[in-house]
Amino acid sequence: MTETASFTSRTLHYLLKNRLAVTGAVLVLLVFILSIFAPLFAPYDPATIDIKNILVGPSLAHPLGTDDLGRDVLSRMLWGGRVSLEVGFIAVSIATVIGILLGSLAGYYGGWIDSVIMRGVDIMLSIPTIFLILAVIAILEPSIINIMIVIGLTSWMEPARLIRAEFISIKEREFVTAARAIGAGDKRIMIRHILPNGLSPILVSATMGVGAAILVESGLSFLGLGVQPPTPSWGSLLSSGKDNIEIAWWLSAFPGLAILLTVLGYNLLGEGIRDALDPRQNE
Repeated sequence: MTETASFTSRTLHYLLKNRLAVTGAVLVLLVFILSIFAPLFAPYDPATIDIKNILVGPSLAHPLGTDDLGRDVLSRMLWGGRVSLEVGFIAVSIATVIGILLGSLAGYYGGWIDSVIMRGVDIMLSIPTIFLILAVIAILEPSIINIMIVIGLTSWMEPARLIRAEFISIKEREFVTAARAIGAGDKRIMIRHILPNGLSPILVSATMGVGAAILVESGLSFLGLGVQPPTPSWGSLLSSGKDNIEIAWWLSAFPGLAILLTVLGYNLLGEGIRDALDPRQNE
């Protein structure tokens, strides 16, 4: 227990020393708070149409302007952030669970099980992910649930490879041999002894994966294959802005900036966590 607490405090110490990681954490926390509490921060209903204020630029009444239906852009961005975070977290959770399950089996048992799983990984990696997602979405009905599932089912390969490598390394250590010697079964050894010691790279992968999932969702919504109107999302806001970009720059600039800062925040935080967990970086 003392060693675990010491490791955690040491990791937090190195993480807080990393200015870029702290910047990423601040961006992530800011977006999270604004999105989760969108009903409190949004000045208007995101679906309210006001034909008297169509394509109005940023002002005191509408800090980020209005769109081509007179809807407040700030309100729609705040509510759209909830959609993006929901897609990001759930899609990454799906990918991580699948990756841990398959990677654990491949790394622990090896042999033909490892060969079959890793050939599946190779096949998935050989197919451009965006084309695979577009093909599946074109067959299924575009919806937020389908988007989360499809992104999750096409993003499990990296977690699987990472957890497989950790299992291969850890399963030969003394404490695993001792657990096996006293009669612990494979399931107990995998879940209680190996998995907790191999989750560090998965944490980094999941953190960066949230940003990647948000980027994919925004791209799909921009193409009209993601979250469907009237539900706001950053990608759909960008899509509506492209038709009026010459006269209403704010429709593209602010959603694009939100996507940029959010993805950047998760990437910076993920890089910082990776450095903090790497003992070679801390010598």
